Amino acid sequence: MKEAYQLRDRIPLLQSSTRLEKIHKGYSGDDKYIVYDSDERALYILRAFSIDQKHNKRLEFRCLNWMEQQGVKCSRPIEIGVLPDQGLGYMIVSFIEGNEAAEELPLLTAEEQFNIGIEAGLQLRKIHQLRCPENMTPWYERMAAKHHRYRIEYAKCGTMIKGEKRLLAFIDEHLHIMQDRPNLFQHDDFHVGNLIVNNGKLSGVIDFDRFDWGDPIHEFVKVGMFSSEVSVPFSVGQIFGYHDRKEPGEYFWQLYSLYLAMTLISSIVWILKVKPEELELMLAKIYRVMEDHENFSRITPAWYSQSEAYPIF
Repeated sequence: MKEAYQLRDRIPLLQSSTRLEKIHKGYSGDDKYIVYDSDERALYILRAFSIDQKHNKRLEFRCLNWMEQQGVKCSRPIEIGVLPDQGLGYMIVSFIEGNEAAEELPLLTAEEQFNIGIEAGLQLRKIHQLRCPENMTPWYERMAAKHHRYRIEYAKCGTMIKGEKRLLAFIDEHLHIMQDRPNLFQHDDFHVGNLIVNNGKLSGVIDFDRFDWGDPIHEFVKVGMFSSEVSVPFSVGQIFGYHDRKEPGEYFWQLYSLYLAMTLISSIVWILKVKPEELELMLAKIYRVMEDHENFSRITPAWYSQSEAYPIF
């Protein structure tokens, strides 16, 4: 924390603040802090990052500016800068009052969870309005190449997913449907851990630091991996809200299940690199997804089909 206060003392905007509280949640490489004033009001989120990330962070800051212009409920970008003598960059964004949706949703009624999901879907639609730079490689080429790299790493990693033969065959049979999909802005980590709920309402989307460009339907893999485990009503609501309160078509579910299947492979490689001690937790999520899709013999997950029993849907 000493380094954090030294950083704060170099940033004029923060010099009147009285307390920094380190945020330990998440997998981001940034150091994150809540900045408080003398009345113990949370004012900002301070993110400190290695100075060699300054280009991508400035892109993220510009994207947050654009999100604000589009009326997306998210942190407002306030200031970005670098401190070369410390080898650090920093970004300051507004603080959003509330708690993670992952914590709040289980405390609410099914209808309240569903309505928050509807709002999340509407916000995601706004996020996806930004088109990629003109020189961007087509989504299919980038995603197919990325999957190929993950397949090679997965084969070498020493961990095998039970039922991988059927899983890999399903991916190979469906890769072609990614062709001609749009390249739009992706939050790329849109799930209940990065949504803030306050007083039973969605108050904002946080943590855009993994933003990417590609097929907006790929955004929904986090519903299958994370959000549906916490709240089925929310997850159904997000899908409904995104599709103007209508059922998505079969093409959506084909793409969703393909991207989710591909994510199972990449998740093994990723967790072994980033937090190998959480491998068993990741495998539990993977096997839950496999069960939801009956080893990918079905494209619509069981949790979604079962949700029809809820009268609010």
